[in-house]
Amino acid sequence: MRHGESRFQTCVVRFLRSLGYQVFSVPNGTRLKPTQARIAKAEGLMAGVADLVIMLPKGQIVFAELKNPNGKGRQSAEQKAFERCARALGFVYKIWQDWADVQSFVNRTQALIREWNADHENTLH
Repeated sequence: MRHGESRFQTCVVRFLRSLGYQVFSVPNGTRLKPTQARIAKAEGLMAGVADLVIMLPKGQIVFAELKNPNGKGRQSAEQKAFERCARALGFVYKIWQDWADVQSFVNRTQALIREWNADHENTLH
């Protein structure tokens, strides 16, 4: 992951968590030693998986692929294949290249998050 994309992802995760979203990353961009890479692949690490997984109420899962806000980031062949698979299985897949993309998602989902958090105040704390 490039530095600009890494900073963008870090800020997105902090922002979403501050609003009560349950979000976690998939460490595909992590550099591993050959032995660690073999173990990680055997444990299920898969190229192309989206950068973030966001859990929404009622069993909804959103995969978010973040690209460098400088506009130069492009999906790899593996990322495109994962997107096709996720969409075919009925999951939401987003590509976020700037804050407008993130804000649009929040605008559409924040009411669900607020309601769920109010109903489940003690579940995750």
